[in-house]
Amino acid sequence: METDGRKPADGKRGLKSSFAAGIAALVFIVIGYQSALFIHRAAVLGILDRKDVPDTVFVIDKTMAGRILDAVPKEQLVNHEQKLRGKDVYVIRKNAVHEPEVEAVRQKAAPRIVESFRFNPNTVPVPDLVRLGFSERQAVSIDNYRKKGGIFRRKEDFAESYVVADSVYARLETYIDIPLIDLNAADSAAFDMLPGIGGYFAAKMVEYRTRLGGSYSYKEQLMDIYNFDREKFDALSDLISVDPENIRPYPLWSLPADSLKRHPYIGSYAARGIVLFRENNPSSEWSVKALSEAGVIKPEMAGKLERCVIAGP
Repeated sequence: METDGRKPADGKRGLKSSFAAGIAALVFIVIGYQSALFIHRAAVLGILDRKDVPDTVFVIDKTMAGRILDAVPKEQLVNHEQKLRGKDVYVIRKNAVHEPEVEAVRQKAAPRIVESFRFNPNTVPVPDLVRLGFSERQAVSIDNYRKKGGIFRRKEDFAESYVVADSVYARLETYIDIPLIDLNAADSAAFDMLPGIGGYFAAKMVEYRTRLGGSYSYKEQLMDIYNFDREKFDALSDLISVDPENIRPYPLWSLPADSLKRHPYIGSYAARGIVLFRENNPSSEWSVKALSEAGVIKPEMAGKLERCVIAGP
């Protein structure tokens, strides 16, 4: 087929024209977007620079302040004590009512105030998380994790949350306050939240506390529970405590034999022996050591019983 050679040239010119038109359109879009940003920024700055209704400022001499301040609703005033021309005065600002749209712009543009205060990440409300420096979305994410059963057992658990930046954690670490679980105040539900416990051992922990007379005297008593080994204890020892105020001294010197035998360190034989020892010795000689020396309690059990808080004779 013959050709005069003009069609390819026309095709190239058409392609160049379309490309040029696209570039021009892109330039107009960029200019339009930049112009819109500039206009929006200028409008925001204008709102921030001007007030639709001026605020009112009162300067009141302190000698006259009493009656005047009593007559003004306190929620409408912000008081500032300061010196003015050598006199003690109150400088009081009464904010005027502004349009909601204006207030919305001002609140959005206001510098964000980040605070640091003690908090428990398992219970701190969403508004307080925002005060701590998290965005609204991050605070809601933390709250949703808790609502689904998530627990921050240690500070490090909070640090591992994907919404907690390293810089934020470094600032807040000393303010994180996760209360320890008191073995004598917690219920089975609280025990169940401890690592490696579950419903079975949670129930056993409550049951063993009852056998001890109503309270643990020291944390290591948990290892007296069947199958509660050192590994299990070490995994949670830093999460539990025994508050002295919640310990019930065990009434070793007043309980009858049928009650004494329920204690895991005593049993039926030693219970009867304790009663006989009390009946045949003055109260001044009553002690766990004396029971052990008299053969009433085995040395191993006497060692454990001596660590318990025992009521006086």
